[in-house]
Amino acid sequence: MSQAAGMPPSLHVLTLTPFFPSDKNEVSGCFVSEPLEQFPHLGLASTVIAVSPIHYSRKHSISSAPAEWVRYPQMPGIFGLSTAGKLLYLRLLKRIEKLHRIKPIDVIHAHAALPCGHAAALISRRLNIPFVITVHGLDVFNICARDGISATWRRDVSRSVYGSARTVVCISGKVQQFVNAGMPVEPQTVIVPNGVNADFFSPGPAQSENVTPQILVVGSLLPSKGHELVLRALKTLQTSLPLIQCSIIGEGPYQSQFEGLVQELGLARQVRFLGRKSRAEVAEAMRHCSVFVLPSRNEALGCVYLEAMSCGRPAIACTGQGIDEVIEHGKNGWLIPPDGLAELVQGLSALFGSLELRNRLGAAARQTILEKLTLAHQARQLNAAYRQAIAQRSGPSPTI
Repeated sequence: MSQAAGMPPSLHVLTLTPFFPSDKNEVSGCFVSEPLEQFPHLGLASTVIAVSPIHYSRKHSISSAPAEWVRYPQMPGIFGLSTAGKLLYLRLLKRIEKLHRIKPIDVIHAHAALPCGHAAALISRRLNIPFVITVHGLDVFNICARDGISATWRRDVSRSVYGSARTVVCISGKVQQFVNAGMPVEPQTVIVPNGVNADFFSPGPAQSENVTPQILVVGSLLPSKGHELVLRALKTLQTSLPLIQCSIIGEGPYQSQFEGLVQELGLARQVRFLGRKSRAEVAEAMRHCSVFVLPSRNEALGCVYLEAMSCGRPAIACTGQGIDEVIEHGKNGWLIPPDGLAELVQGLSALFGSLELRNRLGAAARQTILEKLTLAHQARQLNAAYRQAIAQRSGPSPTI
């Protein structure tokens, strides 16, 4: 196929990722798969290799997110992460050499330093293909909140990966700060926030005073996500807002504890745990909620906030997280301090006390997404990062 006039030269991008939708979970890794749908418009051809440790159950590709799933050996638990990249490299090398011969790879895009970034660094050195890496979380050096020799190994390998990458893609300024602060020499970084399919996550019916007030929470059932804070805020609001309902989408190891707290607080008639839902079901729930709430204390950015905003709903989040680079308090959403129970109660009271405020913040939230945070915005920024990485002169070989 000939290159269209004015189009940049086509590139072949190989994505290596542990996060990707599969037959086991169609939601996991959507933040990696969805921008790829925009690549053909930018002259980008895409090949995806999604990876999983061999001790996990086998995963298979689904039509909405095509990928080759590869299992690799890894010692179970976080102790084995520091060596997982080398084992993954050995598992992938012949496969990628063959792919490179048939369809030359211009750039490798790895997601997370361990194991994919480590494997990409080794493949880059072997085949002389530049690589970039995206950092999705705040534990950028894979310390996993622990000390000890294995944490030191993970940190050292992660540093080497970032140092040898042409570009370190950070999903927020918060992530960029963590990367730069922990590196002996600041690497080449760029901020590329996750984007939203604004057509899929579209506004629903206009909010009305005649509708039962609905809080929606979407997130893994973990203490850091702030579910307990939401439940305690509901208890405080029982007298002033007795009709308020709360739906919680997500699953996790703390579900029984949160269900117990619901019983203890006498909220059984108000709170529903809905478990894991499909993307379509999440979008529908966001369209019909009054307010989206996730007072998480450990968010690099948080796709669910962006999705709720795209649906035209005000989102409540915490300061000091990546999302406070997007949400402006009282303008396109609501911010509270981490663990700020009083501030959460005050925010919910203000939002449920004013239909005009909810509608104004929701409309501004939707406009924020349309102006700078769609999948097309994300794909264009990734395209620029790829082309800049290819144009850079090769740096020193990785030492890992």
